[in-house]
Amino acid sequence: MKKIIIICGHYGCGKTNLSLNLAIEAAKDGQQVVLVDLDVVNPYFRSSEYGELLSEYHVRLIAPVYANSTLDIPSLSPAIHSVLSDESDGLVIIDAGGDDVGATALGQFAREISQGPYEMYYVVNHYRPLSIEAEDTVGLLREIEFASRLKATGVVNNSHLKQETRAESILEAVPYGKEAAQKLGLPLCFTTVPDFLENELQGKVENLHPVKVYVRSPWE
Repeated sequence: MKKIIIICGHYGCGKTNLSLNLAIEAAKDGQQVVLVDLDVVNPYFRSSEYGELLSEYHVRLIAPVYANSTLDIPSLSPAIHSVLSDESDGLVIIDAGGDDVGATALGQFAREISQGPYEMYYVVNHYRPLSIEAEDTVGLLREIEFASRLKATGVVNNSHLKQETRAESILEAVPYGKEAAQKLGLPLCFTTVPDFLENELQGKVENLHPVKVYVRSPWE
């Protein structure tokens, strides 16, 4: 049976980097993986920009029709419908756009997605504006759920400071992730950590999930 994982959250919380990591991890494990880029709002940090990387691991990418061009016109690929309706085994990861505006595109596929089992991870980042306090995450998620017509099933604590992330940054944000999940009434699925900090934080953070930093700013 096909498994669907949706990655949603606030702008800049790290959805795309997490989507890339989950897709590549699953592909390495022998799964047939499709990564759907639904971010038709933000012209930067899209999964579509990493087609070559994904192809190395035989991950199929479905990108907006005008991705990687000089045009920035929201246009979703018709291939998304066929992938969601396909009953074959495999994993579909959907990298949704940020906030409720980006989640509107996701809502176009709500009926197809809700017909089968799915996971919708709400990604939170303690170090992003508008979501610094755990209680701030509640209103943001409710707007995303309303726009997408889908319900979140779990929280991912992806608190980081990009290249400035240190072990202390992760440890400081652990209570935030737990509190956000508690206020939302959802399980905290895992806390991400850049893979270069994994050894330093092993045993100090529950449900630690190391990730590679694929997504970088143009100036990095």
